[in-house]
Amino acid sequence: MKQSTFQQFSALVQQNFGIQLPPAKQALLESRLFKLMNDNSGRPELASEEAFLDYVKRDTTGKALAMLAEAITTHHTFFMREADHFTFYGQQVLPYLESTIGDGDVRTWCAASSTGEEAYILAMLLEDYFGLKGPQWETTLLATDLSRDVLEKGKNGLYPRESVQTLPSHWQTRYFQPAANGYCQVVDSLRRKVLFRQFNLINPTFPFKRPFHVIFCRNVMIYFDGPTRAALVQRFADFLEPGGFLFIGHSEVIDRQAHDFEYVMPSIYRKKGAFT
Repeated sequence: MKQSTFQQFSALVQQNFGIQLPPAKQALLESRLFKLMNDNSGRPELASEEAFLDYVKRDTTGKALAMLAEAITTHHTFFMREADHFTFYGQQVLPYLESTIGDGDVRTWCAASSTGEEAYILAMLLEDYFGLKGPQWETTLLATDLSRDVLEKGKNGLYPRESVQTLPSHWQTRYFQPAANGYCQVVDSLRRKVLFRQFNLINPTFPFKRPFHVIFCRNVMIYFDGPTRAALVQRFADFLEPGGFLFIGHSEVIDRQAHDFEYVMPSIYRKKGAFT
C-alpha cells in the first residue's frame, strides 16, 4: 500500500470512528483490506486499495464506511473475560441497585458488546439476582457495537460448545440449549433480555432518554487518542446516574481529576454522588 493511501485511510478511520492507525498498523490494515477485497472479488469498487478508498470518499449511503468499520475493528472477546468485574457486579453492584432504585428499572449498558459474550454474562447475573424478586424489576440491558456483523452474532446467541463449557454448570443448563454443528445457543428468554443496537461511541451526542446505573466499556478506549478518550469519558459521566458505575479495561485508566468519577478499584470507577 502506498504511504499516501495509508495516510488517507488513517485519517478517515480517525475522523469517523475515533480509532488511531499509526504507521505501525499499516501491515494490519493491508491484511484486513486484502481479506475484504478477496471476499468481494468482482466488485470494481473493491478491486484495489485505491478503488476502495475512492469508494469510501464518494459514497453517501454509509455502506462503504460500514465496510471499512468491519474491516478495521477488532472483536476479540470471550466469556468471563476480566472475570473480577463480573464478580464485583454480581456481589457488590446488584445488591446496591436493589437497595437504592425506587422504580425497579435497572439500566445497564454494555457499550462495546462485540459478539455478545459480555452482554450475556451480565444478563445471566441480572437474571440470577432479580429473576425471583418479582415482576417490578426490569433488567433488560442495552448492548451496542460499531459492527453490524458482530451484533448479528450477538443476537443469534450461537457459541462453540467449548467456549460455553468454561461457564458454571448451572449457567450452561439454565441459559443454553444444544444447537447444530457443535454449537450452543442462548435460550430465547435470556436473548430477549439483551437489546443489540448499532452505535458509534464517538457520536458527539448520545440519544438515550434516561441515564444508566452501570456502563461497561472495556478494552475500547485504548484505540482512541487522548482527546477522543476524554470526550467519551465525559459523555459516560453525563449519562450515568449519580453513584453509577463505569467499568473499563484493565489496561485502561481515566483522569479522575478531569471527570466526575471516584476510584473504586482497578478499572472500576463510580460517578460522584448518590442514587436518588
